[in-house]
Amino acid sequence: MNNKKLFFGVILCIAITSLAFTSVITKDIIVKESVIKWNAYKVTGQHYGTILLKEGVLKFENDILIGGSFIVDMTSLTVDDQKGMKKKFLTKHLKSDDFFDVKKHTTSKLTFTEVLKTESSYTITANLTIKGITKPISFDMDIKNNTATAKLKVNRTHYNIKYRSTSFFQNLKNKAINDEFDLEITLTF
Repeated sequence: MNNKKLFFGVILCIAITSLAFTSVITKDIIVKESVIKWNAYKVTGQHYGTILLKEGVLKFENDILIGGSFIVDMTSLTVDDQKGMKKKFLTKHLKSDDFFDVKKHTTSKLTFTEVLKTESSYTITANLTIKGITKPISFDMDIKNNTATAKLKVNRTHYNIKYRSTSFFQNLKNKAINDEFDLEITLTF
């Protein structure tokens, strides 16, 4: 009977000790040093610009990424390939209800739901919320020093952004805009 108590006591001590060395650390994203670049494509070319983060965190356990989330400030959306009135018009149009309806939806959000460590990076599954609509998305993320980078391909029609989409409208010819756009994310923490 004493050997059983001793055995269970040793197991309990090992379990408690191993838990003590496992620590989850939440690191705030430094929003002033982080950026999201967007690139959208149409039949006759492309447009690109940036969006800023409002806040965000990455979670690590023993220096391994295990989670994260961040909120994007949609009011910060800018167009960088145009100047003057063209830039002003396109920025206003992208913020309108034809696209991101920024007046009603001032933020978008990405929340990690699963993080898998690969040989050289991470494969992330997350919930992406745009215009109040949440859909799953997967992407790879690299982390070096205090910087995380990722490239996402987003289908805008999943978020009820149908303007000039050939998936919904016919005979658009050279006025068509691709359903997918790219996001290149750089997070400093």
